[in-house]
Amino acid sequence: MPLTSAPAPATIRRVAMLSVHTSPLDLPGTGDAGGMNVYVVELARRLSACGVEVEVFTRATSSEQPPVAELVPGVLVRHVMAGPYEALPKTELPAALCAFTSEVLRVEAAHAPGRYDLVHSHYWLSGQVGWLASERWSVPLIHSMHTMSKVKNLALAAGDEPEPRSRELGEELVVGASDVVVANTPVEADQLITLYGAEPDRVVVVPPGVDLQQFTTGDRAGARARLGLPDDAVVLLFAGRIQPLKAPDVLVRAAAEWLGRDPSMRQRLVVAVVGGVSGSGASEPDALARLAQSLGISDVVHFYPPVGRDELATFFRAADLTAVPSYNESFGLVALESQACGTPVVAAAVGGLRTAVADGVSGVLVDGHDPAAWATAMADVVAAPRRWQQLSAGAVAHAARFGWDRTATRMLDVYADVQARYRARTCGTVSGMGA
Repeated sequence: MPLTSAPAPATIRRVAMLSVHTSPLDLPGTGDAGGMNVYVVELARRLSACGVEVEVFTRATSSEQPPVAELVPGVLVRHVMAGPYEALPKTELPAALCAFTSEVLRVEAAHAPGRYDLVHSHYWLSGQVGWLASERWSVPLIHSMHTMSKVKNLALAAGDEPEPRSRELGEELVVGASDVVVANTPVEADQLITLYGAEPDRVVVVPPGVDLQQFTTGDRAGARARLGLPDDAVVLLFAGRIQPLKAPDVLVRAAAEWLGRDPSMRQRLVVAVVGGVSGSGASEPDALARLAQSLGISDVVHFYPPVGRDELATFFRAADLTAVPSYNESFGLVALESQACGTPVVAAAVGGLRTAVADGVSGVLVDGHDPAAWATAMADVVAAPRRWQQLSAGAVAHAARFGWDRTATRMLDVYADVQARYRARTCGTVSGMGA
């Protein structure tokens, strides 16, 4: 189905989008690929549909990747040589930023001046590159944090490593250098101002979206048949990267608590974990499976590798609820995608999840990560068919407020405004120098 949106302002012709540490072509749920990958892909696609060309710069991780790949007409992905052809931990990527920046500048230098109207960087590593590129090209820098080390360090999962001070300093510098910092929610905007000293008039809120054409309601029985799940099962779904920050262990512990209270559920309960190990979870890739075994529920916990969007939508439609027990989320796209499929969400009452999930309307927000509280919250949703139906209808209605077309339209307004302010400021500076 063709994408539609409002026409772009004539002054925005081409955007340089930076995603250093993860490619928009990577499958979400693998390595460092997650919600940010979805964000970059969907925003770029919608901008292209509005007539704005987008070039996404990302680090090449394989010699088999073409230097340039077309994501959709109007959106190019440039694989930049910076360091070895392999995936590097994010802690090692700062050493590759000089080479990455050099290659980005080389691409622009091969064209006529004024190729890019602005730079939009994603994550603090990209912001370091965007800072220099925007100054060299004399264009504004728009930055999206996606995650913030200071916020993460305030709510660490048990056993998770705190983010280093070097990242905090890097984020502070990027926030200070950006013409505009984009926040997903008012909560994130407040964190940028209070924790990073961002100037309030340089922070704008643009909520992410959900693909309302891809994630839709559907036949639950058919979805379960395709996945080989019993029609009468009670399916609890976790979809995302398996790492302490995302807290899939909370779901496993809550399932064990539920079975301890009601052993008769054992024949029906299915805990489906869809995703791959990532981040600090990679040091113990089988930790979640070992936890399930130690709790005596290996028979109900099923692991699936990361899947594409069509199959992910099938999992959402097959589930009774989706659990998002993260210790921190700047937004939580999985929650929106699940709700768009009509599946209520039980989520931690943290960060952007308080916006992505309407408590008592599209799902349930749980304070804290106590497995007993999570078991109660999930059982209350599943055990009351009328309430489930109300939450399911509320989930669809809530998700419908967050289409990617709306996100792109709002972002285009931000682009046009920051470009106008940038031109007024720089022209004023030049005039003042000549006076």
